Amino acid sequence: MEEEIKKVVEVLKLGGTILYPTDTIWGIGCDATNYKATEKVYKLKGRVPQKSLIILVDSLEKLREYIGELPEMAIDLIESMTDPLTIIYPGARNLAKNVMAGDQSIAVRIPRDEFCQQLLKAFGKPITSTSANRSGDPSPLSFSKISNEIINGVDYVVGINQHQVNRPKASTIVRINEDGEIQILRN
Repeated sequence: MEEEIKKVVEVLKLGGTILYPTDTIWGIGCDATNYKATEKVYKLKGRVPQKSLIILVDSLEKLREYIGELPEMAIDLIESMTDPLTIIYPGARNLAKNVMAGDQSIAVRIPRDEFCQQLLKAFGKPITSTSANRSGDPSPLSFSKISNEIINGVDYVVGINQHQVNRPKASTIVRINEDGEIQILRN
C-alpha cells in the first residue's frame, strides 16, 4: 500500500486526477486546492460547475484549515456516526474556487478507511471525492462497473481494492444550519 500511495501523491502533486477506492464507493479525485485539476474532474464527469464536489480530509484538525468555523454539533456527529458522513459547512476557504458551492459552502467527509487515511496524511491536502461515473449515470457499486471512459479519462487508477466493495452506498449528507438545525440531504 505504501508504494501505491507514493505514486498517487506524485500524480496529485502534478495536478493529475485519480480513480481511487474510498470508504464508500470508488471516486474520482484530485487536489481540492488546484483549480485546473478540479476542472478536469468536472469535464470527465460532464458535471456542471455549479454543483460542488465533496472533499475528503484526514482529521478534525485538517478540517479546520478549510472551513470558517467548526460547530460543536459537527464534532459530535463525526465522532458518533459509524457510517460515512458528509457535512456541508459554510465559509469554505483555502480551496479551489470551483470546488466550493456558490454560497461558499463545502461538503467534507473524514473517511475512516485505512487507504484514504494514509493517502490524505501523505498528501497533506484535501482530495475531491465524486462518484466514478458520468453525471446522471448510476454510481458504480464496484470497480468492475466503472466505465472505460472514466478509467481511461483519469491520470492514474489506484491498483488496490479493485475486487472489494467497501460499502455499496454513498455517504449520508447533512447540512448544519446557522441556527444549529440539522438538515438531512441524502441518507
